[in-house]
Amino acid sequence: MKKIIGSVLLFCLLNTSFQIKAQPAFIKDSLINYINQGIKDWQIPGLSIVIVKDGKIVLLKGFGVKDITNNEPVDENTLFMIASNTKLFTGTALAQLEYHKKLSLNDKITKYITGYELSDSTSTKLVTIKDMLSHRIGTKTFQGDFTFFDGNLSRREIMFGMRYLKPVGNFRQDFGYCNSCFLTAGEVIPVVTGKPWEVYVHDSIITPLKMKNTHVLGNGIERMQNISKAYTTSFTGKLNKVPFDTWDNLGPAASIISNVTDLSHWLIMQLDSGKYNQQRIMPWSVIQKTRDINITYNSRKSSVYPIHFQGYGLGVFVGDYNGRQLYWHTGGASGMVSNVCFVPEENLGIAILTNNDNQNFFEALRYQILDAYLGVPFVNRSTQQISNFEKGEAIALKEIEALKERMKNNAIPLAITEYTGEYTNQLYGKIMITNNGNQLNVSFKSHNNLTATIDYLDNNEWLLQYNNILYGIFPLKFKIKNMKVASVDIKANDFIEYDPYTFIKK
Repeated sequence: MKKIIGSVLLFCLLNTSFQIKAQPAFIKDSLINYINQGIKDWQIPGLSIVIVKDGKIVLLKGFGVKDITNNEPVDENTLFMIASNTKLFTGTALAQLEYHKKLSLNDKITKYITGYELSDSTSTKLVTIKDMLSHRIGTKTFQGDFTFFDGNLSRREIMFGMRYLKPVGNFRQDFGYCNSCFLTAGEVIPVVTGKPWEVYVHDSIITPLKMKNTHVLGNGIERMQNISKAYTTSFTGKLNKVPFDTWDNLGPAASIISNVTDLSHWLIMQLDSGKYNQQRIMPWSVIQKTRDINITYNSRKSSVYPIHFQGYGLGVFVGDYNGRQLYWHTGGASGMVSNVCFVPEENLGIAILTNNDNQNFFEALRYQILDAYLGVPFVNRSTQQISNFEKGEAIALKEIEALKERMKNNAIPLAITEYTGEYTNQLYGKIMITNNGNQLNVSFKSHNNLTATIDYLDNNEWLLQYNNILYGIFPLKFKIKNMKVASVDIKANDFIEYDPYTFIKK
């Protein structure tokens, strides 16, 4: 009996040794140091990572700290907002409902949401669940998100506000990343199941996968145990803590909070054709449906990475990487960015969570790991990217400093009270501008705690500074007609939305 046990132990030791040796040299010998250097170079307080290979966890680890005030460490159970990595959960849930014949992904949205409209009547009549899950209604990437992002509108108000989004592209032809589209698709779920999106996703995906510490909604995030704080270096070059997003009104697009331990279960299911711990969680056909490309947005060879094409399925990006099929998504929340990636042909999965939103190490690290496993000659992806990043940041900071140097109490063109009052935008709604001496103060009525100050510079140019630094610091001009203020264009961080909003003075 002892000989049998001894033989089994020897086999296990040899097998474990083989598994370790089978890992690429970079993963075995250099990855830990690479990550430690990367979080230092990119000013990332903390990071957590999981790598799954051949059904086993190769690395499950936290780095750095989740709170820079007390230096509490990040570990494998530290929670982060995974933001748009939520989208594949929503796409999977809807594909599962199609499998159970509760709906068809080709069903029209208006079949389930009475009175729903897009900006033109033809698109309204044609738009389907699949269109919403594929970012192909023709709007620009992030269009509308300044209104919808971290705001106080209800899910229904967001959906019905989409009629004011004027497309810049063509319906079903042009890709434009759309968070409100995913919300709309997710709101079909309660119509056909009687359960809110968050309950259905929790019951059908989170619970069967034993993702015990994952929260489908962010309500009460500040009270969650082992939650990372959120940070940015945007607009100052220094780490600043930023408020947690309140994204439950955009739940199907962005609200899940998780950790790399729980995400390893999600990755294992993706790599095992819908099974976890040998138990069927999702039919294979459901998994396949989420990965079918519904719109291609790039078919040109990359000059940096071994990539030739990229498209989008149902909540997941699809592409190639050095000859293998690749599935991934990134997530951006205030103070946190993340990615989740899997390569079924290599039985490889990666999840990386970070707590500084103004960096690209979370992507450089993913590519570095892919390079190691997929046989791409070594190039340090972090140093490859950081030089241009730092140059861009330096230019931006110099521009902001140059703007602030123009704040010299110059004479304002009109009486300060001419600039105060109520302003409106068709999509956003109201803002109020008041004055405190010669400084203007803005309150944004579709956001609970968002304000800004506006200080005069010169040449009819002012400086807008939000109370939440993530939103940014920008110059602006009031449009004046007949010595009266007519309107003002207000910009926010590109992280939120690319284009400014025109607010008309009442």
